[in-house]
Amino acid sequence: MSDLSNTYPTHDPDWVRDMHADHYLQSWSKQGGRPRVITGASGSWFWDSDGKRYLDFQSQLVNANLGHQHPKIVQAIKDQADKLCYIGPAMGSDVRSELAAIMNEITPPNITSTFFTTGGSAANETAIRLARHYTGRSKIIARYRSYHGATGGTLSLTGDPRHHLTRADMPGVVRMLDPYHYRCPMGHADQTKCPVCQGGPHLEELLMYENPQTVAAVILETVVGTNGIIVPPDGYLQSIAETCRKHGILLICDEVMAGFGRTGKWFALDHWGIEPDIITSAKGINSGYVPLGTMSVSKELHDWMRDYPLPGGLTYAGHPLACASGVAAIRAMQEEDTLAHATAMGEKLRAELAKLAEKHPSIGDIRGLGMFNGIELVRNRETREPLVPFAAKGAAAQPMSDMMGFAMTNGLYLSFYSNVIRLTPPLNISQDDMMTGLEILDRTLEIADRHYTG
Repeated sequence: MSDLSNTYPTHDPDWVRDMHADHYLQSWSKQGGRPRVITGASGSWFWDSDGKRYLDFQSQLVNANLGHQHPKIVQAIKDQADKLCYIGPAMGSDVRSELAAIMNEITPPNITSTFFTTGGSAANETAIRLARHYTGRSKIIARYRSYHGATGGTLSLTGDPRHHLTRADMPGVVRMLDPYHYRCPMGHADQTKCPVCQGGPHLEELLMYENPQTVAAVILETVVGTNGIIVPPDGYLQSIAETCRKHGILLICDEVMAGFGRTGKWFALDHWGIEPDIITSAKGINSGYVPLGTMSVSKELHDWMRDYPLPGGLTYAGHPLACASGVAAIRAMQEEDTLAHATAMGEKLRAELAKLAEKHPSIGDIRGLGMFNGIELVRNRETREPLVPFAAKGAAAQPMSDMMGFAMTNGLYLSFYSNVIRLTPPLNISQDDMMTGLEILDRTLEIADRHYTG
């Protein structure tokens, strides 16, 4: 029997690395790695056990929307811990009701009620279960360039190649193509002539084959996140929503990454004024300080659930500590005018990226909204040959890996997927910090330029 009276040398970075390598299972990774040991963070920066500072141009997993250690969120968690750490989901809680009321205020007018989960995966899992329960239909239409979570059902919906690792095989999933204008799947230079980029026409064709009476819902990331920061053309989401209404199909907008100010509005769907049946979110709702996700539904669905039960539940649904952090984060964003700052800084960021594109031929495309941006790297601007292949790993991804390593060595935390670098700093990043990051990015892109053949 282990002697739990032992005192571990948690102050020793080597011990922390050893325990990480030998006893901790890291998500989506081969095991045994010895990571940097992070000892602190503040605002847009974090630092390691050697005292080296890194500018967080990723907001960690695109969730630290208000940066690290925001004092108002930290204090709210402390205050709630002193008051009430936990109470079951069926009992009343002031912060739970307050967060539900706030969600009613900031979501579209048709959305009235919210189920609080532990993250985006659970939110999407509950959403598809509810859609099937409500409609009595089984099929869910999802896109190829998507990531909806790591549970069995959400991985089945996910088009991201990670779903191949898990044998995710929930029946009833139908795939549709993405409105990826830079690499139009139908080969159209004019997106107004492309049925995929228009949305509704492509969906109508799929429904013709699948029978719309068998389809419960369409789920999509309002703006594609992990798989390339793909912003839909104007009219796309409206067309999808209209087609769904025509056939009695629910529309689920996954705002896990794009929500809570990431695009400069509370939700990315606000840019196009659509009213989906269900909105799922997580991450930025409380900057990730405590696990929290949401599934928000229309009044029609809420009224239906007065007679039929919600088909799902969690021990930690509406956890008081999580709800307190969510209330504090949203209030802080309102008080600090974070949405306006994110909009302005996003415009500045894209303007600076356009200047970098004049200098670096490897930049093929710049896209984004607010502080949700990506640059797509190519070997040839004319042919648009990607710098690395789709979903490249190992040696095939070396140019991108080299850039990430160079940036980190120089104090800039970046991440990539395929040939796209994601640029998603905290929404409240200062202009000076952003320019510091762009200066390091400028030098980093020289690595990509070495592979340019155009």
